[in-house]
Amino acid sequence: MAEETPVEETRTLNPEEADLSTCFDKFVRCETLKDTIRLFKILSGLIDVDLKDNRNVYSNIKNKVNTWRARALWAKLDCKVSQQIYEDREACKNLKALIIGAGPCGLRSAIEVALMGGKAVVVEKREDITRNNVLSLWPFVVQDLKNLGAKDFFPAFCIGGKEHISIRKLQCILVKTALLLGVEVHINVAFNDLIEPPEDQTTGIGWRCKTEPEDHIVSQYEFNTVIGADGKRHGLKGFKRNEFRGKLAIAITANFVNKRTKCDALVPEICGLSYLYDQSSFKDLKNKTDIELENIVYFKGETHYFVFTAKKESLLKRGVLKENFIDPNILLQNENVDHDKLLAYAKETANESTKFKLPDLEFQLNTYGEPDVAMFDFTCLCSAEYSSRVVERKGHLLLAAIVGDSLLEPFWPTGTGAAHGFLGVMDTAWMIKQWYSGQFTPLEVLAEREAIYQLLSQCSIQSLCNNHLQYNIDPTSRYVNLHTKARLKPSVVSHQYDGETIDLSSKIVPSNLQEDT
Repeated sequence: MAEETPVEETRTLNPEEADLSTCFDKFVRCETLKDTIRLFKILSGLIDVDLKDNRNVYSNIKNKVNTWRARALWAKLDCKVSQQIYEDREACKNLKALIIGAGPCGLRSAIEVALMGGKAVVVEKREDITRNNVLSLWPFVVQDLKNLGAKDFFPAFCIGGKEHISIRKLQCILVKTALLLGVEVHINVAFNDLIEPPEDQTTGIGWRCKTEPEDHIVSQYEFNTVIGADGKRHGLKGFKRNEFRGKLAIAITANFVNKRTKCDALVPEICGLSYLYDQSSFKDLKNKTDIELENIVYFKGETHYFVFTAKKESLLKRGVLKENFIDPNILLQNENVDHDKLLAYAKETANESTKFKLPDLEFQLNTYGEPDVAMFDFTCLCSAEYSSRVVERKGHLLLAAIVGDSLLEPFWPTGTGAAHGFLGVMDTAWMIKQWYSGQFTPLEVLAEREAIYQLLSQCSIQSLCNNHLQYNIDPTSRYVNLHTKARLKPSVVSHQYDGETIDLSSKIVPSNLQEDT
């Protein structure tokens, strides 16, 4: 029998937070993960919402918070919740999911679990969200986030045609929607490994996980689905990875303080400029400064964000790299980088690319109090060999999936990360819905998922349907002519099933998917 995850106690309210309207407004405006979770617990306590009753959290809060700001948000979330695909949040009512990682794809996955009526528990090893880097958003992602209340939490979202957002702001938006829909989010908790069901099945104990700290309440949680969303070095075992090695690609990201002056407001963005399309500008930059780039992007938001791919020869000539090595890992190791010269390289690139329209550029500081500049090797990009698998032990089936960078590592300058990430999340949610429908065999579900995954790496805006308002987790609502694409035979994915006692020719109606009594 699956146990409910205990809910941690809230601290004593201060007088300002004790007012319901004030508390809700502070929750909506909050910009840190830690305080957002704290304020949500306080808000729930003020109106006596039982957070263990995850499927009714949203309706209970909506019925008791009736400010103008809240009503605008409820209208959007009501439209989302009432989509036919979710079957009145009954589609997966026996689903109990553990989501590893509170990044954008982890939180977006948790939201889908909640919309389908399942219980979602998210574990995040960090205490807060601190990444200033900016994600480019495809049109369907913009619409998806608006449907989830993005403009209610962040009114400046994508105004003036600026279809991008900082990772930090995106996480902040998604965690609020997730909490309102009944998702549990636990910070300062690391996932270490899965714990298989014990030999003694007298009490029917199923799948659990090892956490750090070991005695955290999440270690008591029993689940039947796990989603890895903790990046390319994910901790969920059993997923083989493929490496694509291309020519050397060194990307540099830099964030500068947006001082909100007239100059800051007027400088135009660079939404993606490549050497192939403006050779004269890149050659002029090289001749003038010895800075040689392959491409550059500049987005303006909470910070002035630059990302560009630099030539190794240029970095060596400018002294950013001290010595030349063939191995990219050795080339970019900390000991071989002159960080002062890296800062100078990034700042001069920003000044030259904006024609010095941002006077007195000042680096944004990262969480360590250092200039927010980083250099990455994109020579090798990883992708998962497969996106899902099933493990069966002692009669307990575990459906496992990976999303986001764990599934397909993006090349940042191309701006595909958020789009491919969200598509992968929706595809995974569809797989989960198919799994819990009881209409398919395990291998049929896995085969459909892998056939769709094969489309992801080459997916472009042109290969998606134009009507973004009609997008949902059903892949046919998003991918053009999906019915004409090649399908996989169930036997092709048999290696993704690790178990012995379940009949693979039977539809999925195992005991651990039955409703708790």
